[in-house]
Amino acid sequence: MQLRKVTAASAAVLALALTATACGSDKKDSGSGDGKKITIGIKIDQPGIGLKTPDGKFAGFDVDVATYVAKELGYKAEDIVFKETKSADRETAIERGDVKFIAASYSINDERLQKVDFAGPYLLAHQDILVRADDDSIKSPEDLNNKKLCSVTGSTSAKNVKDKLAPKAQLQTYGGYSECLTGLENKVIDALTTDDSILAGYASQANFQGKFKLAGFKMTNENYGIGLKKGDADLKKKVNDALTKMVSDGSWEKAVKANFGPANYKNEPAPKIGNIVK
Repeated sequence: MQLRKVTAASAAVLALALTATACGSDKKDSGSGDGKKITIGIKIDQPGIGLKTPDGKFAGFDVDVATYVAKELGYKAEDIVFKETKSADRETAIERGDVKFIAASYSINDERLQKVDFAGPYLLAHQDILVRADDDSIKSPEDLNNKKLCSVTGSTSAKNVKDKLAPKAQLQTYGGYSECLTGLENKVIDALTTDDSILAGYASQANFQGKFKLAGFKMTNENYGIGLKKGDADLKKKVNDALTKMVSDGSWEKAVKANFGPANYKNEPAPKIGNIVK
């Protein structure tokens, strides 16, 4: 008889647990700003842009932009779930619904527009090079001829320089930008190339401040946009409205200075929504 009572009590507890689980499962990304979760794709390994810190938090300009946009969509900070989206996976993550939107140094181009839509742009970056602060030997891209130029494996930035601007550049490819920076600091290489915003983010790290400088060559135009599911016109308008407000209330400029300021990054003014600079 006692056994029957315990079993009945256990069944009641189990039923309550299942009910709670069912209720909890509704806390998904609805995209409606009603207090439920929103999942946003970011980079987690780019200082100044998107970085997961040792304490598990996220920092960077893209993180600040994404947080501001989410707030304007009705989400509190605790409702945001940041998800790493590597460059090769961004379109798939959006199409599959893994994320509501992506803010991850995501340049708008014709190829990507075949698969996803973009709000913005919210930053105009340029391909540039980073050199040692005391190196005045590289005054133009052509001066990279016979210099050791570094970028990461698979990047098109260094190839762009070698193919179009400095064919005699000695291309060095490393696994990550941090390795390039170490090589640059130790004079194993002469210059590092990628988007100026990414370079500024790395140069702004406390252990690198004052050691490097951006050349300011502006070799390409990179319009960073927020990637969205194709055809979601309502969300695109809401995100564009949020970006416009971020610029007008001064939050955009504040985020630029906070994330890139230590590298003396001479950023372009905030671009106008829909203005893609070729």
